[in-house]
Amino acid sequence: MLFDGNMNLYLIGYRCTGKTTVGRSLAERLGWPLTDTDGMIVDAAAGMSIDHMVASYGWSFFRQREYEVLSRVSAGDRQVVATGGGIVLDERNRLAMKTTGKVVWLTASETCIRTRMLADASTGDNRPTLTGRGLLEEIETVLAERTPLYESAADLVIATDRVGIEEICDRIVEALGIEA
Repeated sequence: MLFDGNMNLYLIGYRCTGKTTVGRSLAERLGWPLTDTDGMIVDAAAGMSIDHMVASYGWSFFRQREYEVLSRVSAGDRQVVATGGGIVLDERNRLAMKTTGKVVWLTASETCIRTRMLADASTGDNRPTLTGRGLLEEIETVLAERTPLYESAADLVIATDRVGIEEICDRIVEALGIEA
C-alpha cells in the first residue's frame, strides 16, 4: 500500500480520536501543510462556530459546506487533511478521499473518546450534539452508525487510545511508505 507522491493524506474518525493533533504532527514531520476541514468551514462562515451553524441552519447545511470544502481540498496535493468526524456520511466525500489520497481511520474506545471530550474546552462550540442523548449513549449510537462507513473509506486503521502521537505518526508513515 505504498503512497503515491501526488496524493493527500486524509485522517478520519470519530470526535476526539486525534485527527487534528496527529495531523499537526504528521504535517510537521512531512513538511506538508495541514488542512482542517472543520476549521475551513468555520473560517468561511466568518467565524461562526459549528454549534451555532447547526443550531441556526441545521445539519444538512453544515454537511453541504463540508462537501464543498472537501471538494476544494481534494484538488490539492501532498497535504495532511484532518476531517470532521461525520465527513464519511456523504458518499461523495468518501469517493473524493479514496481517489485523491490515502485514508487513515483513527480509532479510540468509547470510554477514551468520552474522557477526551469532557477534557476538551472547545467541545461545546466545535462538537454540537449529534443525537440529543447523553454523551456515552451518543458515542455508542453514532459509532454504530458510522463504523461501516469509516471501514469502507479506510486504507489504514490506527487505534489512538494507548499510543503516543509520535508512535501513531511512525505507524502511518511506515505503513503507507510516505517520504517527505
